[in-house]
Amino acid sequence: MSRPPTFVPPSCARSVRLPTSRGEFAVLDARPAGTPRGTALLLPGYTGSKEDFIAMLEPLTAAGYRAVAVDGRGQYESGGPDDEGAYAQAALAADVLAQAAALGGPVHLVGHSLGGQIARAAVLLDASPFVTFTLMSSGPAEVSPDQRQKVKLLADALAVMTMDDVWTAMQAFDAPAPEDSQRAADSGREDLRQRWLRHSPVQLRVTGRQLTVEPDRVDELAAVRTVPKHVVSGERDDTWPVSLLDEMASRLGAARTVVAGAEHSPNTDRPAETSAALTGFWDRY
Repeated sequence: MSRPPTFVPPSCARSVRLPTSRGEFAVLDARPAGTPRGTALLLPGYTGSKEDFIAMLEPLTAAGYRAVAVDGRGQYESGGPDDEGAYAQAALAADVLAQAAALGGPVHLVGHSLGGQIARAAVLLDASPFVTFTLMSSGPAEVSPDQRQKVKLLADALAVMTMDDVWTAMQAFDAPAPEDSQRAADSGREDLRQRWLRHSPVQLRVTGRQLTVEPDRVDELAAVRTVPKHVVSGERDDTWPVSLLDEMASRLGAARTVVAGAEHSPNTDRPAETSAALTGFWDRY
């Protein structure tokens, strides 16, 4: 689970609703002081939220970009129905296309983890709204065997327990090591708990299942020649091995950035360095 440092937006950002042709979505809309050099649409990962990018908003706007981080359908402050079909990958990809259109497109698209695979599906549906596409810690196909097992355990728990009970169980199961003082502090944070409680359990079950069966669509994405691609990750990753992300970048002909000192969430682990990698890539287009 991602652990943003705060849920309070910086002064450059507003927490607002983005109206689209597919309904409203909760976003953090951060804008530079002058005319933006471009607009970025930032999609969070599984169990995450728009706040996963909160520490990146000031450096992105300082570089001249408007940055819009979004809660997808059923995530945190974006509501969603109990209908499983609403969270099928094609439906969530259509949401991304609607969000890009509402922002006036074209946009620089960034997807973290699950958000990267949803973003990939959107690009494959219609690449025209996107200037560039960055896959952040998001692999070519299904997640690693250990992560598949964790997702299955979570899905089984969600089928028989309340969200509050599942949160309590997760905290016990994923207790930090004594030397990990930051994780220990995060484990008691009420803002993280409230975010979890506001997620749709149906969304978690459906998107979690998709993470465990996602096919390799790298060759399809590589065939989309109109959108420059970028693969960003930390130097360690337990969801997709970094070597697999290296190989994916090669297959895509993509730019590649490994953020030193970061793991699966470079956006929260090393936000300044990750922002610099993104804006350096965007500046070329």
